Amino acid sequence: MLRISHLGLFAAVLVLAADVHAQAVDDTGAGAETRAADERPEAAAQDAAAAPSEDHGTFADADADPLAGPETDDAPGPLDQVVPVAESESLPSEVESSADTVLTEQQILDEFARYQRLIAESAWDEADIAAKRVVQMAIKFYGPESIETAKALNNLAVVQHSQGQYDAAIQNFTSAVDILEDVENRLSGSLVNPLKGLGAAQLSSGRPDLAAGSYGRAVHITQVNEGPHNLGQVELLESLAESNMRMGDVDAANDLLERIHMINVRHFADNELGLLPSLMRRAEWQKSAGFYNDARTTYRRTIRIIEDNVGKDDPQLVEPLLALAQTFYYVDPLQDTMRQQSMAISGETYFKRALRIAENTPDFPWVDLVHAKLWLADYYTYNGTTNRARRLYREVWDFLSEDEDRLAMRKDLLEQPVLVKDNPLPVYVDGGEQVASGTPTGDFLRGVVRVDFTVSTQGAVRELRSEVTPPEFEDMLRTVHREIRNRAFRPMHVDGEPVISPNIVFEHVFYYRDVDLEKARSALSAAKTN
Repeated sequence: MLRISHLGLFAAVLVLAADVHAQAVDDTGAGAETRAADERPEAAAQDAAAAPSEDHGTFADADADPLAGPETDDAPGPLDQVVPVAESESLPSEVESSADTVLTEQQILDEFARYQRLIAESAWDEADIAAKRVVQMAIKFYGPESIETAKALNNLAVVQHSQGQYDAAIQNFTSAVDILEDVENRLSGSLVNPLKGLGAAQLSSGRPDLAAGSYGRAVHITQVNEGPHNLGQVELLESLAESNMRMGDVDAANDLLERIHMINVRHFADNELGLLPSLMRRAEWQKSAGFYNDARTTYRRTIRIIEDNVGKDDPQLVEPLLALAQTFYYVDPLQDTMRQQSMAISGETYFKRALRIAENTPDFPWVDLVHAKLWLADYYTYNGTTNRARRLYREVWDFLSEDEDRLAMRKDLLEQPVLVKDNPLPVYVDGGEQVASGTPTGDFLRGVVRVDFTVSTQGAVRELRSEVTPPEFEDMLRTVHREIRNRAFRPMHVDGEPVISPNIVFEHVFYYRDVDLEKARSALSAAKTN
């Protein structure tokens, strides 16, 4: 028998911190058909193909790329790990796919390579079609209950997740998990990647409770296969902490962060510098959770490690110094005025030190230097030190005007208002702590607060007008109105000078149930009566 070559199919490694702006397309439900394919594999294979357009080419003439995962602009990307199919002596090198054509493994490889290329190009609609073709071909070639079909379903689910088709992605990730459980076992290490994808899709669909179960199971599998202190579980534990945070269980999220920290300390006990990425992630988590004092402590520890090991002027200090400085945007409003002023000075000190190190470092990346200077200027804007901010903005404008290649960056950074500081807005009218990155599943309805305002030359919000749909949700309207009024912006610049930016439109989407609308109506009626 011929040896089957590797069929490289992406495993889903999905992280939420990034937003994907791609149009959704109709789904053919390949995962659902696959579950029925035990009884009718021919029909399942045909349904998964979804009658693609001739413009997308055939299996045989598709371009073949090397089996290396493409990188995307967002980090980490949705597809960053290649998992090849295991070799086998028992499978044929070709099978009949119809009366007139023969399906070969090379055709599957070609279509998968085309899928890779389309993902790299962010051609999501075409990648969706290619992924469905690979599912159909894998079912036909390897059978519906095979590792290869499970990985093909994984790929399809990745594309669907990227397009915001969370229900379809959940269906196909689940199908991949079911197949792997049947073919291997419930503790197989190959389950980890589809469980990651499933958890990510559940989190994006507004179900952190389900996501926590998927991530928790993946953690357990890694511990069984790789030991209780394995580093591979760290990413899963971070996702599990995110799920708990979205459910409002801050204590559970904190416990997981401590667990992550102890795992990293264990592995990097003799290498302080190796601990830095973990400390930076930990600090970012603490900051995103609103534990600003804890985040400052972690950033300061990172800074001390760098100072002790490589020096007090090393360029590695720039990133943690800037991150530490940014935490001083967030101060306790109940603190006395003197304490708030002291913290503002501390933030400025860290920004200035980071900028000084960057400016004194030969060959320091000019893009990073620009951002460091802008962050200090933004901090001045936020604290009302307008003259200092304008001087720095002008320096950046002049620098970005020296070279044609820098003009696009100038346009993005200075020729439009840029949000400097904001606070999160509620996503659910019932005050739930969840944060939906996509439309929640279930009986949720969609509301919108629309705000129109002007940004002044000092970066302040002026002439603010707002309205809400449905109009009964006045509390949500007031909350959004108050938050937008308190935001700070980097002002738009023309010819290096700040100008007024009128008619800025912002829309905040929130979710509610019918019962929430009835409560809002009752409250309004009672208020009018009183």
